[in-house]
Amino acid sequence: MRFTRILLPFVLTVLLASFAVPAQKSRTAEQAVPADPQIHVEPINTEGLKSLISKPKNKPLLVNFWATWCDPCRDEFPDLVKISSEFEPATMDFVTVSLDEAPDIETKVIPFLVKMNAKMPAYLLNVNDPEPAINAVDPKWQGDLPATFLFNEKGEIIFKHLGRVDTNALREALKKLPKKS
Repeated sequence: MRFTRILLPFVLTVLLASFAVPAQKSRTAEQAVPADPQIHVEPINTEGLKSLISKPKNKPLLVNFWATWCDPCRDEFPDLVKISSEFEPATMDFVTVSLDEAPDIETKVIPFLVKMNAKMPAYLLNVNDPEPAINAVDPKWQGDLPATFLFNEKGEIIFKHLGRVDTNALREALKKLPKKS
């Protein structure tokens, strides 16, 4: 009986420690990407998102909704960074909105953006219920990711693609836009 009292806590401690070690290793691996002081992710709520897309602008706004846990989002991101470098700022403004959890900004979102060399403004949708924000963007959108929307100067959707964006179709839509400096 005495042996069991000593052995049971020891076994439990070893088991718990074995679960903690992999978590620490993965966290260290995620943080291995060096920080970039130019990359900042701003939390945004539903009202902030509405304001971002609907305020009058002097040029169109491209918005990509994504998350680090979304495979197609990660797959399309290099293409979006390339499109950003081709068309921004002469043709449009471009922002990304992550649907990751707020605690993931530092450990997942920023390291991913650094790895992608993303220079566009980045936001993280920080709401308890994303439904009103999704409806504010497009009532027909169900929140599928990735999602890419191009808004004209009046805040109207002139291009949208749900799922991995067709870069040729997006480029064609952007080429039709007037260039501004």
